[in-house]
Order: sequence, then C-alpha cells, then structure tokens
Amino acid sequence: MQLGFGRLVSALTAVALLAGCAQGVPAGHGPGTEPAPPPARPQIVQGPSVASLAITPAKARAVLASFVESCPAMLAQTDASHLTTADDWRPVCSAAATWPANDASRFFTTYFDTVKMGDGTSFVTGYFEPEIHASLTEAPGYQTPIYKLPPDLVRAWPADTPPEQQTGKPPLGRYDASGNFVPYYTRAQIDDGALAGKGLEIAWAADPAEFFFLQVQGSGLLRLPDQSLMRIGYAGQNGHGYVAIGRVMRQQGLLGDGPGQYPPTMQGILAYIHEHPAEGEALMRQNPSYIFFRVLNTDGPLGAMGVPVRGRASVAADPAYTPLGAPVWLDVDRSEADGLWVAQDTGGAIKGANRFDTFWGNGEQAREIAGGMSARGTALVLLPKGVVERLTGR
Repeated sequence: MQLGFGRLVSALTAVALLAGCAQGVPAGHGPGTEPAPPPARPQIVQGPSVASLAITPAKARAVLASFVESCPAMLAQTDASHLTTADDWRPVCSAAATWPANDASRFFTTYFDTVKMGDGTSFVTGYFEPEIHASLTEAPGYQTPIYKLPPDLVRAWPADTPPEQQTGKPPLGRYDASGNFVPYYTRAQIDDGALAGKGLEIAWAADPAEFFFLQVQGSGLLRLPDQSLMRIGYAGQNGHGYVAIGRVMRQQGLLGDGPGQYPPTMQGILAYIHEHPAEGEALMRQNPSYIFFRVLNTDGPLGAMGVPVRGRASVAADPAYTPLGAPVWLDVDRSEADGLWVAQDTGGAIKGANRFDTFWGNGEQAREIAGGMSARGTALVLLPKGVVERLTGR
C-alpha cells in the first residue's frame, strides 16, 4: 500500500508473499513525484450514469470524507495516468469541501461521470493494518529491533558504472570504510546486528515473524505493554529485491492441501514459522529486502497520497491507469467489496488497469476479510464531468 501503504494471501499479502511482488508500500508516489510517461492503456469507454449505481448513503459519506482529505494532494500533483489535470479537480474539490455529509450521494451524481478501462474486468484483493506486540525498550520477550531509516542509506552510482548507464535513479546503498559505494545491508546482515548500537531502534517487537509480515504490509500498529498503541509507517527500503517466502515454501512443497502441508495463506505461513523456528528464520532470511519505519502521529496509516487511508473506503490502485484521489465503483463476486471507494494508495503488486486492493482497517475482522479477499468482477472509475467527453470524444 508510503505509502503506498499500501503496501499480501488472497490479498495484497497473498500476492506479495506467494507471487513474488514487492512490498505493499513502494516509495516514489505522492506529491512532487516526477510524472511517468503516458501509459499504454486500454480503450476508455463511457460507463453508466453515477445515479444508476445505487450508492448507499453510508458509503457515500465515507468516500466523500476521504475524497476531501485527498484534494490538496490532487491539486498539487501531476496525474500519472494523464487522464486528468488539477484544473479538472479544482471545482469538484471546492464543492466537496462544504458539501453536507447527509447528502453525499448527490455530490457524486452531480460532479462525476463514469468510465470503463477496456472491458472493465477487475481483480480485487484486500489489505489491512496489522497490530503486533512491541516495547519501546529492549526487554525479555521483546528482542526484535524495529529500525528507523539509517542516515547512511543513500543513492549513488557505483564507481564502475559507465556514464551512459547512469540514467534514472541511482541505486540504494552505502559507502564502506574505504569510501566505496556498495549495496546496503541485507535482511540477514541486519538481523545479525549490522545496525545494532547505532540508536536507530524505534521499538522492539515480540514476534519476529509477525514483524516480518508487518514489513510486507508496510505500516502497522504497535501494542505496547501498557496496552497503548503506536502507529508506524514506511520510511524506506534497503534497496534489495523482494523474495516471496510463500513462493519458496510452495517450491519446497510446504504449502498446499496435501498431508503435512500448510494452507497457502498468511496464517498458514505464520503457523509454519512458529512451529519450525529455525527453518522459519532461515526462510525469512531468504528475503533480502528490509523495510524501515517512522512513527506516525495520524489517525490512520498514510497512503501514497500522503493522507490517511480509511478502512472500507480506500483502495490501492495503479496510478498509471487510475488517478489517485478518483472514486472507484466495484461490482465483484465478494459482496463486501461492492460499492464506492476512493483510490488513495498504491502497491507493488497492484499493477494494471482495473486492479484494486481494498483497505479494511485494523483488528481481527479486518485481518480476516483482507486475508481472504480475492474477487473478480467489473470496475468503473469516476472522473469529473467534462473529462469523459474529452477522453472519449463524445
């Protein structure tokens, strides 16, 4: 899901852990990001009227509130999908700021038309904000450090990189004692203490496996010994590629429906790691990617737009096809995911038109729904009136 928090078994978790995609919280999205070239997108087709969608009042209120939170970023950033401009959103955002919540449905019917990307066929998963036990001080039972972004993690070109290959962003790494630019520490090196004693610890987690999954999600809540909560969010990544441990387990025959196998779910992977601590630790070390965090003083995890994502209202989308901040209508074979959402996040596994990842908040119910969310159906993107005519020539 920055923030993407965005942002992973039969959910973003499933895709990332089993299919080998990057963390759900990729860097590089949000205000100020250099726009990408226009994507090769499917044909844009005008959809049905917003009035025909039967938006429920509760959904309309929730999505309107999230839409208002998104407006400052929408007006400040360039739409990576190249479907809209800030001027398209300006009158819509102006109206939204004072629109009465008890009449939210009429806001969407007044200011939006719908489009289908290609045939609109969508694939929808889910993600959630995990909660793990942690302590602000290292203590018995709390010995897995949660690190903030190290100051020596920088971008630079290795000395042997030819000038003609120095295009785009330089890789992440560090300068060693000899002044050479080298790859940053891997997960295994960090777990072995490469960053210990440098004052980078935010807290210490009770369960290394639960913390591993929180890193995959990219944001989460720390339940402290006094039962208070601390929210942490993505601050950066060590520059190494992501290895999906679920895929490794499947290749080893550990996941499946057969005798002795574990379910191909987040819960199944956790069960294996807890029941086989040494093998589980070795398994997690096969993923060299490592996420660093920062403390968030917000009432929700931050999405790619730099605003909090809201349970049952926010979705992650591919910004190359769906403008961040745009409302989205889903009609899929999982009724929980049906209805109006707003695209406020991105994710390493969320790629392509009509690919969405629904956010369910935190708690056990959110974890259960997100962990089992894998739905197919159709999707519509809501764009300001006038934009659809410009795009379709109708």
